[in-house]
Order: sequence, then structure tokens, then C-alpha cells
Amino acid sequence: MSVSTGYGRFAAAINSLAAVLLLFISAAHAQTAPIKLAILGDSLTAGYGLHPEEAYPAKLQAALKAEGRDVTILNQGVSGDTSAGGLDRVDWMLGDKPDIVMIELGANDALRGTDPAVTERTIAEIIEKLQAAHVTVWLAGMMAPRNLGPQYVEAFDGLYKRLADKYKVPLYPFLLDGVAQDAALNQADGIHPNVKGAAIVAQRLLPFVNKNLDDYAASVHRPPRP
Repeated sequence: MSVSTGYGRFAAAINSLAAVLLLFISAAHAQTAPIKLAILGDSLTAGYGLHPEEAYPAKLQAALKAEGRDVTILNQGVSGDTSAGGLDRVDWMLGDKPDIVMIELGANDALRGTDPAVTERTIAEIIEKLQAAHVTVWLAGMMAPRNLGPQYVEAFDGLYKRLADKYKVPLYPFLLDGVAQDAALNQADGIHPNVKGAAIVAQRLLPFVNKNLDDYAASVHRPPRP
């Protein structure tokens, strides 16, 4: 065997070993890096009328940390945002490289009387953009004001389940479950949760988030409690 042939085999072996080590390091990093959960939403997520640490995303992150979850929640809530506004922000949000995005949009569409079919198409486009970017998607549902009439209410309330079924994404049926229309849990406008209300939103979301974090971990071969 010539010297050049022997060296070539040695170099190939070293390169193969380096590749294996690189894969090992990458896998270890994937298992230890915090999961980034972005919440793409409106004033309910932004925490209108509250300090940042009082909004439900901050309360949710604190609850997850208390349970040993290594999760960073990125609050992507913008007060007044419609589903169309959320769609305009998707590319910018992806710059933060979230692993998971929970979409919380549509409340302002309903308050403006937007055709539910338009809202449904817009949120569908958001889901498609996120899935095309290989981001896991969760969906938080909303409910239309009842004074808009039964036909509007039925069309709007049902759009979230239709989208969840179509795109096979987890659905939390109603973000304000247990808080909506309770004066003791809302600010003076009757729409936005106060400090107590935001804490309840986070508390009620926690089981949904825990379950779907475990499902996410299984799908990417991460420990269920990263």
C-alpha cells in the first residue's frame, strides 16, 4: 500500500469521525436548548392595560418554569391586530426562530364585523406559512360577540375547529374560557382580562400547553421535560 493511499484512508476515517461527532453535538444541543414558543396574537396576548409580567404569556412561562420546563415564550401580541395584521408579521416573527407558534387571532376581526370566511382564509394562510417553515402550529380559538346574530356567531365560532381539523393542529377552544363576561376578572372595558383574569387564562392554558409540549418533544425526539 502506498503512503498516499494510506494517508487517504486515514483522512477519510478522520472525516467520518468528525461527522459523527458533529451529529452528536448537534443532537445534544437540540435536546438541551430551550423550546421557543411564540404566541402570535392581539391585545389579549400583548397584555393590554397590564404590566408585561402580568400578561398571560409571562404567567404561563412562570408556571412552566415551576414545573421544570425549559421553555421561552416569545410574546408576539400587538394590540388592535387583526388576522390580516398577524399575517403581515409572520416573516418578521420567524426571524426569532420559534419552534412552536400558537396563533391567537380573530377577536378584532369579529369586533369589526369582518366576514368569518375572510378571517378563516387569513388564518389558514398563516398556518400554511408556518408549516412551510417547519414550525409546529397550535391554535387558540375565540368566540364572536353574541350581539352579531346567530348566523355570524355560528360561522365565526366554528372556523377554529375547521382549521384545526384541516391542518391537523392542536386547538385550545376558547382563550378566555372562565374569564369572559366575568366583571371581577376583566378590566373596565369588559373585554381585556385584569391581573386575576390573565392569571386564570394562563392556569387554564397550562394543561393544553403541557400535553402538546410532550407531543412536540416526541415528534422531534427530545426529552418530554426538556
